Amino acid sequence: MSDTPVATPVSFAEFPAVTTAEWQARLARDLKGRDPATLRWPLPDGFSVEPFYHREALTALGGAPAPLPHPPAPWRNMPTIEVPAGEGRAAIDQAAAALASGADGIHFVLADATTFATHYLAEQLPLADTYIGYTLTAAPDVWLAQLLDAAPGTPLRGFLRFAPGSAPEGAELADYRPALRRCVHLTTGMPEFQALAINAAFFGNRGATATQQIAFGLNTAAALLAGLPNEEIDVAQVAAAMHWQVAIGPSYFVEMAKLRTLRRLWTTLLHAFGLPAALGQHLRVHTATASWTQTTLDPHTNLLRHTTEAMSAVLGGADSVAVAPFDSLYAETNDFSGRLARNLPVLLREESALGRVHDPAAGSYYLETLTDLLAQEAWGLFQQMEAAGGLPTVRAQVLEEIKAVATETFRRIAGGQQVVVGTNRFQNRGEQFSFHPKQLLRSASFDVSRATYPTEVLRLATALHFERREKKSKRAAVVLLGANTNQIILDTFLNMLLPNERPEIAASHPNGTLSLLYSSPEEATLMYATPEQFQRFARFIYQIPTEKQVFVPPTLLSSDMPTLQEAVRVFGFQEMKVQGYTTEQVLDRIQGR
Repeated sequence: MSDTPVATPVSFAEFPAVTTAEWQARLARDLKGRDPATLRWPLPDGFSVEPFYHREALTALGGAPAPLPHPPAPWRNMPTIEVPAGEGRAAIDQAAAALASGADGIHFVLADATTFATHYLAEQLPLADTYIGYTLTAAPDVWLAQLLDAAPGTPLRGFLRFAPGSAPEGAELADYRPALRRCVHLTTGMPEFQALAINAAFFGNRGATATQQIAFGLNTAAALLAGLPNEEIDVAQVAAAMHWQVAIGPSYFVEMAKLRTLRRLWTTLLHAFGLPAALGQHLRVHTATASWTQTTLDPHTNLLRHTTEAMSAVLGGADSVAVAPFDSLYAETNDFSGRLARNLPVLLREESALGRVHDPAAGSYYLETLTDLLAQEAWGLFQQMEAAGGLPTVRAQVLEEIKAVATETFRRIAGGQQVVVGTNRFQNRGEQFSFHPKQLLRSASFDVSRATYPTEVLRLATALHFERREKKSKRAAVVLLGANTNQIILDTFLNMLLPNERPEIAASHPNGTLSLLYSSPEEATLMYATPEQFQRFARFIYQIPTEKQVFVPPTLLSSDMPTLQEAVRVFGFQEMKVQGYTTEQVLDRIQGR
């Protein structure tokens, strides 16, 4: 007799059906006269989610949509490994250890691919059996040829992402067409390797809405589909060589619907290029927990965010998932946080069995409606960008639209309307930093593009001020809080006051200027300056000659007090006033004193 339990059909016949009218009546009763519209959830995408959905929602969609194509096997657990310039043998050994401890694949991000030890890679990780992704910044075709030479005749498994600088892939297509065509040619006949990337994570990690991420990713794909085919490579080969890379945020259901929308619109885009829908079923989507929503304050809360992000990814139909270590913003790679990150998808697969259901969101009144709404909004925005010329023509407009959304997110976090646990709500006032704030602020690798950065840098800068005062340091410092941070400072400060304490606030300093904190052992002053003033100031402090064209000032500049005081005066920094409070009182409130 088999020990396998027999599946029992699920039935809820004992519960009577409830109509929409009955649900609405119950809502009205529980709200005690309040308008049910107050329960709507407005999304930054421009539409709202209703408080409940019923079977009529599927009727409005023309019936329940067919389940979306799902990966033939459970998703791959695919950690990301940053490889510094050099041969990268230590990173390859780290990858081998991860694959022996729960990882199903590896994504290498190569700082300098030209020096990477491809032969050692092929020896340690058999390329025919190991699923590996590669991100590099230059000459993708040359490097790919070297990789193939390291294992002659071996069909690769994985993907290649070419990231030439700060532009989204496809935005600067003209310069790289020959190289990308050669990548497609070199990997033709390797169905498990995609050599072209649609990097929607580029947009997501700069604060784009779900709608923008999908739409601008489709614009990138359209640029490649229109610009790469020639007499040797047809559009079907280009499409088959593409995969998507997507950043997943903590908005649980929205992120799930985002991936479902992506797959649905991918088929629509292929149809527009005359390609069969069957080709869309082979799309591979690699997801990673978003850096946009990671925090340095109370960093263990990142574990909670990463859990919901990974769940959204796998329930939305991701083919592979990369979970970042919770301390990756400030700590060197370490076994502890790396193991936690690697084990999280394992738990979701082995303990929660999330990989056993085909398109688990299919048929959900709420998620099917949300998927349809995102699809309508994203396709409309995609068409709008294409009508304006498509990428790279609309690149500046794309980045400006994302900047506007990101700025609004900064404002909402500073004002408390958008909660980030551990950063602007439920802060650990007695937190002992696992890093040195001064070193972190001076680090060129510190990610300043995240949603919580303006709030974090304010907390870190004020913590440094009080530390300097307690130690009676003989030096002074200027901390760059960022452009347009003044309003965030004010909103953060106001959010920490009781309503009856909130006075009228003086006018913000001019748009486009930088917010600064000047700190000495005796006092601290919030200031502002133009970018040009701050650039000249930083060059003076660090004795950078004017003929050196490229100089990126660090966030934290320190010097002896007389020099810094005189430089602040000479270069025209202006004091920012918070009406009714001294700067010291503002800083005290920010630190929870």
